[in-house]
Formats: sequence, structure tokens, C-alpha cells
Amino acid sequence: MRIAIAGGGLGGLTLARILHQHGVDAVVYEREASRSARPQGGALDLHPESGQQALAEAGLAGRFRSEARPEGEEHRIVDPTGRTLVHHEPQPGSFSGRPEIDRSALRDLLLDSLPGDTVVWRHRLVAATPRPDGGWELTFHGGHRTGCDILIGADGARSVVRSLLTDVQLSYVATLVELNIEDVDRRHPDLAELVGPGNLWCVGVNQILAAQRLGDGSLRVGISLRADDRPIDTYRSKHALLDMFGGWDPRLTALIEAGDSAPTPRPIEAMPIGTRWASRPGITLIGDAAHLMPPAGEGANQAMLDAAELAGRLAANPADPDSAIRTYEEAMFTRTHPIAEMSARVQAMMLSPTAAQDIIRFFTARPAEPAPAD
Repeated sequence: MRIAIAGGGLGGLTLARILHQHGVDAVVYEREASRSARPQGGALDLHPESGQQALAEAGLAGRFRSEARPEGEEHRIVDPTGRTLVHHEPQPGSFSGRPEIDRSALRDLLLDSLPGDTVVWRHRLVAATPRPDGGWELTFHGGHRTGCDILIGADGARSVVRSLLTDVQLSYVATLVELNIEDVDRRHPDLAELVGPGNLWCVGVNQILAAQRLGDGSLRVGISLRADDRPIDTYRSKHALLDMFGGWDPRLTALIEAGDSAPTPRPIEAMPIGTRWASRPGITLIGDAAHLMPPAGEGANQAMLDAAELAGRLAANPADPDSAIRTYEEAMFTRTHPIAEMSARVQAMMLSPTAAQDIIRFFTARPAEPAPAD
């Protein structure tokens, strides 16, 4: 059973690791040149029932605890004047909630747990063709080809594998602009104090200015804006962004001014809620390829849980992988549907004219640890 996993993100690597735990080999084809080819983004909070469960099944719970930062759960939400609306402080040193871990640290943890030849770098899948005798012929950028019996798409929002199962169209739901501030304690101690050890959300009308502390001593700043018709290059200018936050407390907009490089914007897209496809032999999807949602803290967690559930099904039924895939897909569709609905509601609430009031009501009625965008 030759298994090919398209995509070496958190979902694809978790899948390869748990399959390896079961004695099942898989090859991960990753488009990047190496593990350090590009920044992996900010931190994420791993939920006990999904991301942490997947790591436990991967035999990596202990290593996760050594890398995670429970203090990163601290979360403060303020209005444009800096007035605190919500403040969540975790129990010091406790791993019982949703401890934060940098994406880069989590990816390295997974990579280090795999045999050295599991991930094949510089292999961007561009096409997959069914073979007459079953399985798939894979074609990569540059012309290299190989075959597999089972193809699993863990290739994210713009999944190539997804197009083999469904022609669903993505919808543009928001714009995210990111900046980084390095060595914040030494260079910008005022901003280090403002953000604290975890996350800060500054919530206005139809826009959010957020910042999170990373384990390397930097801040990742994210600006979320409602979807509009402005060209994406509009958001590459700090001056343009500062104009959008005119009238806000200068202590908050200093997060934009302190960015070490030009802002990096990208559109945020989502799949229609309830997307399904007819099961097809020898192929399936996990993570964003299967259920791309607005960023509300669930994306990476659900991708890792997908991986754990699919790996378990395949390992338990190696003689009939197509049955294992069908069983996985039905359970995944059922599980992710309400989570996608929740993510859409949170996205709409956070980028609304009444966001401040809605957030207070949301977290008062449902006192839970707010999750940073993943």
C-alpha cells in the first residue's frame, strides 16, 4: 500500500507520523525547499479534544509539553481607546487548557519524529491522474512523476487534490495583513508589556488589530479587515494601514509602526459550510483541503484530528483502504460541519459594526479560552 501525502504542513506530517507509529509507511511530498524555507506563521493553541489528542496518538505528548507555553493562553481584548473588554488569565504552569506553541516549533517536532526520507522536498504536485489498474500517477512541477496506491490531499486552501473530488468554489471572507516585530523586549518594551505573554485583540468597527507573543521573543501582528474591493497591494503600505486606524489610541497603532518589514497581506477564503463529496477509491482529503474555514482557532486542530482519525482507520483496515477512507470521510463531515458554522459566526461577529458588544456577550455567556486566529 503505497501512500502519498501531498503537503507537509501540520496535518500531513501528523498523518505520516501516526501511520509510522502503526508500521505503515507514507511519503510526504512538500513544495517548499526545506523546513526553513519560509516562516511558518505565528503561534496556535492546541485543543485537548483535537490537536493535543492527535499528538498523544502520535506519541508526542511529552515533547509537546516541553515546547508549549501555557502562559501564552493569556488573552486580552480591548477597544480602540485601549479599554479592556475581556481578560483571560490562565492558571500559571497549567497544561489543562489550550497551551500555545509556535507553528515552527510544532512543525519541527513532527519532522524530527519521522524517518529522514519521509518528506520529499521541492515536490509541488501539479496533477494526479487515475491509473487503469488503480492508484494514481502523480506529476510534480518540473516534470517528475511517480505513482501511488492512495493519495491524500493535505495541500491546504488551494488544494490540487481537492479538484479530483469536488469542484467547490472558495469564497473571499476577509483580508489578513501580517507584520513581525523582532526582539520586542529589548527594542520595544512598551509593546512587550502591552501584549503580555499571550494575545492581544484590539477590536473596532469592521476591523481588528491583534498581536501575539512568540517563543522566540518576537511579536506577530495581524490586521483583520472585512472583505472589500480594494486591490491587495493597498495593504502593503504602513501609511495606508495607519489611515484605516485613524483615531485609535497611539499605543495600539504603534504595533503597526514598529513592524520590521513591509506589511504582508493575503485574502482569507472559506469553503461553503457542509461541503461533501462522493467517496472515490484511493483518494481523500484532510485539513484545509477538506474543510477550509475562517480562522477562528480550529483549522490546525481539525487538520491534526483528521490525520489521527484517518491514520487509525487505515491502520485498522489495511486490506480494504477504500472502506477505511469512506468511514473516515463520513465521520469527518459530521464532526466538522458544526465547527465550520461556529467559525463563520465568530468571523462575522469579530468583523462587525457591533463587535465590541457582541464579544462581551459571547465570552460572558460562554466563558471559555478565546483562541487566536490560526
